[in-house]
Amino acid sequence: QVQIVESGGGLVQPGGSLRLSCVVSGSIFNIYAMAWYRQAPGKQRELVAGITSGGDITNYADSVKGRFTISRDNAKNTVYLQMNSLKPEDTAVYYCNRQNVGRLWAWGQGTQVTVSS
Repeated sequence: QVQIVESGGGLVQPGGSLRLSCVVSGSIFNIYAMAWYRQAPGKQRELVAGITSGGDITNYADSVKGRFTISRDNAKNTVYLQMNSLKPEDTAVYYCNRQNVGRLWAWGQGTQVTVSS
């Protein structure tokens, strides 16, 4: 059974930075494209950033381009999301999962990111 554990969230002021981590266990990891998603209160979950299995190609939602960077370490079964220049509208619970939305694993608990002064 696949387990996903996200961490690294917290409360940060506008303009600040956070680095999220996501560790996947129970599955072969390095063959799957991965992604970070987020869900703000009252909104649908949205894809924020994706990365190919080898880490060579990334893609981002327009709202985070130039501010967020996704990366992965296949030796550690871990995906990262470096978030810079954070805005209040980035406030959400952040999750990671496969990028193929038709083949998602069970969601982890997510990590809360709150951007507020």
